[in-house]
Amino acid sequence: MFPSPSGTEPVKKGFLLPRDDCWVLVIEFPNLLKLLSATQISLSASLGNMERVISAQGLLSLPPAPQARTFRRRLPFAAARFASPVLGFNSKERSPSLPRLRAAFDPQRLLLSSPLYGKQKKGPVFSAGAAVPTGGAGFVEGEAEKPKLLGVEIATLKKIVPLGIMFFCILFNYTILRDTKDVLVVTAKGSSAEIIPFLKTWVNLPMAIGFMLLYTKLSNVLSKEALFYTVIFPFIAFFGAFAFLLYPMRDAIHPTALADRLLAALGPSFLGPVAILRIWSFCLFYVMAELWGSVVISVLFWGFANQITTVEEAKEFYPLFGLGANIALIFSGRTVKYFSNLRKNLGPGVDGWAISLKGMMSIVVLLGFVISGIYWGANKFIVNDPSLPRSNRKKKEKPKLGMNESLKVLLSSRYVRDLATLVVAYGISINLVEVTWKSKLKAQFPSPNEYSSFMGDFSTATGIATFTMMLLGRWILRKFGWGVAAMVTPTVLLLTGVGFFSLILFGEPLAPLLGSIGLTPLLAAVYVGALQNIFSKSAKYSLFDPCKEMAYIPLDEEMKVKGKAAIDVVCNPLGKSGGALIQQFMILTFGSLANSTPYLGGILLVIVLAWLGAARSLDSQFSPLAKEQLEKEKLLKEKSNTPSIKATKEETEQLLALESAEGGNSSNGSPLNHKSIPESGATSETSSKHGQ
Repeated sequence: MFPSPSGTEPVKKGFLLPRDDCWVLVIEFPNLLKLLSATQISLSASLGNMERVISAQGLLSLPPAPQARTFRRRLPFAAARFASPVLGFNSKERSPSLPRLRAAFDPQRLLLSSPLYGKQKKGPVFSAGAAVPTGGAGFVEGEAEKPKLLGVEIATLKKIVPLGIMFFCILFNYTILRDTKDVLVVTAKGSSAEIIPFLKTWVNLPMAIGFMLLYTKLSNVLSKEALFYTVIFPFIAFFGAFAFLLYPMRDAIHPTALADRLLAALGPSFLGPVAILRIWSFCLFYVMAELWGSVVISVLFWGFANQITTVEEAKEFYPLFGLGANIALIFSGRTVKYFSNLRKNLGPGVDGWAISLKGMMSIVVLLGFVISGIYWGANKFIVNDPSLPRSNRKKKEKPKLGMNESLKVLLSSRYVRDLATLVVAYGISINLVEVTWKSKLKAQFPSPNEYSSFMGDFSTATGIATFTMMLLGRWILRKFGWGVAAMVTPTVLLLTGVGFFSLILFGEPLAPLLGSIGLTPLLAAVYVGALQNIFSKSAKYSLFDPCKEMAYIPLDEEMKVKGKAAIDVVCNPLGKSGGALIQQFMILTFGSLANSTPYLGGILLVIVLAWLGAARSLDSQFSPLAKEQLEKEKLLKEKSNTPSIKATKEETEQLLALESAEGGNSSNGSPLNHKSIPESGATSETSSKHGQ
């Protein structure tokens, strides 16, 4: 007998019945809903040697008029149809009017699973269900399924979609700015591509350091949202002011006469350094465009994305951001091409580049405000929404190694030295080729509009090639292994570099052959150099970067952390500035970049061969270590899949005694009366099924 919640209306009977492959507890009670919401029920079902105890507290609380809802099936079992209110355990069919009841889980009761001693066997998981004697139809899930769109939870899309739009706009702007900055400093009167190595070393690097120091100070004073606006609005204001104020006033604000006197006194070898003073506003645009890539992308966007996404969301959607970046590259390249060709439709005497610049910078300013608006909306509706999942990632403390400590780490390990060689070689070789190629590009396209139009095509081709290579990169790694994938980038640089410098050095003997296909040696060198830059960059993003990160995996924890820190401190800056320093030395020694070309070609050949040797050496060390690591992971996985829950006889008797004590004293002070049931065919069949 069961007492009612009020204590005045008794429950008549409660007994178990066998149904197909389950046990059903039938309760005769006129108002089941009140009983379920007010009473704690302990149900014990014994099947052969198996005993499971299911305890439910506060099982069900339904509204006065329950609504029909759909739900997803979590178990391969379903509940049978009953005319009276029942509690069922994993029945075959479910009545449309049965709400789902979830039993509270107690991990200690796993020890009661059959058999009591030895390995744990998998058995059916029991859950309680109840028929609702009400007019409402359908099921009510204890835990409602989260709404989805295209297989992705709506809560996740609320974060990923705004982030994706922000990333597209930031990369769209960066491509326009990157193409425009080269046009300004290379094609300007009194300047050339020789300005780039000096500009990167003596202007860009100090301003980047100064900006990061200022950013660190502001981050200690301002909130994250205020810091974002404080950083991005000066960029937007500068690019708008440059197109509509600084560029039209260039003749008035540039010290052309002073630059001419300095160049006459110092000699033509100092054309690059003097040009920084001559076109200082263009150089400022160059630096701001470079900072947009490092600050707005790396610091602002990825900092915000890591703030609001979980680790699972990052693993799933961050790779898609990489593909989206290349799509932005394609569309922005077409935009640059369109505005660069506006000069063809203008009359004589009109500054076509000024009009093209205003159009492109207007798009940059507009998208800058779009980025800010999305960030404002994300903070208002996402960051402050408590229902959305949050990132619980903790910042990892990286070791801060000084220069001496970093050199010791690099010299102590052959593995780390080879990895450092890869990083330094890429940074130097790509800079040696890029500046020489841009000098030939100016010779072929001296007009800013023509130069910019070609750069638009170059950006589009780079986006398409990188997108394709990112899709092929995983196949190359799986098919040919780490060694082949790591050698693709230096091999591409070697082959295209030999062709590029051969066309420059031996262009005259090849002129008749090239003329037969409608090319000049200069135009052929421009096309080959473009192919070199396109394929080397696409190979870097799709193969070189993944291979570099994979190389850290087999290292022990200490060397993994210290080696990466040493490469970040020494090799990354050395690779980026090494090429510029070599070019500066060659220009000041031989008088011009053109005179230095044969020597630059020889240096490139030596660096790429050293790169290939380091990759081969690293592969001979990486492959055995990776194989050993893979075997360890397999062993750990096998061990984790082996059941290890065992109970001694004494522990089991104590738990059984505890369960008996709890079962004899329910929350309302009355135990369940189990009605003994004679064995039948259904009973024996059910027992045999669960015992298997």
